[in-house]
Amino acid sequence: MSDLRLVVFDVDGTLVDSQADILAAMRGAFDTVGLSAPDREAILGIVGLSLDVAMPRLSPHADAGAHAELVEAYKATYMSLRMENGTSMSPPLYPGARAALDALHAVPEVLLGVATGKSRRGLDKLLDGHGLRGRFVTEQVADFHPSKPHPSMLQAALAETGVRPEQAVMIGDTSYDMEMARAAGMPAIGVSWGYHDRKALALADVVIDSFDELQGALNGIWGTA
Repeated sequence: MSDLRLVVFDVDGTLVDSQADILAAMRGAFDTVGLSAPDREAILGIVGLSLDVAMPRLSPHADAGAHAELVEAYKATYMSLRMENGTSMSPPLYPGARAALDALHAVPEVLLGVATGKSRRGLDKLLDGHGLRGRFVTEQVADFHPSKPHPSMLQAALAETGVRPEQAVMIGDTSYDMEMARAAGMPAIGVSWGYHDRKALALADVVIDSFDELQGALNGIWGTA
């Protein structure tokens, strides 16, 4: 039986505070298409979903053509913002995130992964901006999977690493992350500092309030010291 363990992180709202970029890009996309942008709470409420699922939720009265336009306008606006600001101005890591990643990466039996609603291009820009290239052995992005909470991303991460579901854990800030983990048969840790209210994390095995609490939560889930 393998001793390997897998820790899979969501990105937006979990590792990085990207709400400023997301809000600006979403408002720009709606402006480009000529539609009124949703309010801040509505936009942050869909963070984690793939864009093709998020846009109909944000603009339910628009038709499929408008939704497709919104998706492309968001991508273009987001990348335009990245080009203007440069990768060095990537959304900031939350306090303690880098130290937590460093500590886990230093344990030979622990593998790190990502499961994000970002595109491959978007994730690459963020990893470059924070010097995190090569830190994650499995990187699952929206380009190749159904939107969260479908378990496809986590199933692929488990298959790529050969880790059993009970030896893995999903860490995220939204109900979609918790539902995805449950569907994949994995434990889940919710983080309270992200974009969904704490009560939306009801399916989490445990909810933490800072990265300082992460190792204790992992020990509790896996029964390790």
